[in-house]
Amino acid sequence: MTQRPYVIDQMISAKQIAARVEQLAGEITRTFGATDQLVVVGLLRGSFVFIADLVREIDLPVEVDFLEASSYGDSTESSREVRILKDLRAGIQGRDVLVVEDIVDTGFTLRHVMGLLGARKPRRLESCALLDKPSRREVDIRASWTGFEIPDEFVVGYGIDYAQRNRNLPYIGKVRFLEAGQ
Repeated sequence: MTQRPYVIDQMISAKQIAARVEQLAGEITRTFGATDQLVVVGLLRGSFVFIADLVREIDLPVEVDFLEASSYGDSTESSREVRILKDLRAGIQGRDVLVVEDIVDTGFTLRHVMGLLGARKPRRLESCALLDKPSRREVDIRASWTGFEIPDEFVVGYGIDYAQRNRNLPYIGKVRFLEAGQ
């Protein structure tokens, strides 16, 4: 796939992200405080940086697992068809589960994953998203915790990609596509 030329404008700095991750982890720790082990399920691939930072800040016994769901491919638009590419390794029945998502956009992926995991009868099932784009929501779902609400912009960085690029940026940046000759 040939990509259109683009530049990235910083929206949320690495410092802002770190501070918010610490706050989220504190809220999650207080909410799940009575648990003997929290299963944190990262939605691959976009959440891997966020989940790594988040679990280091959660002051509880934590088990980490991953589920890979896709609704974008290499596009900048959701296909609205959610495919599970990798399932959990362990069962979650009767356990406390936190699903960690990079961004809630249309809501199709989070709704699908929460329904799938809810059917497995966890004791408690909550979700945390780094970013939320409520203006793009097409289904009625919200994460239990949200790092930042953002406008309808295509973003990259801190694990989030465009055609598998820019995941390594330490900040969240808005992708601005260039017109011919720019």
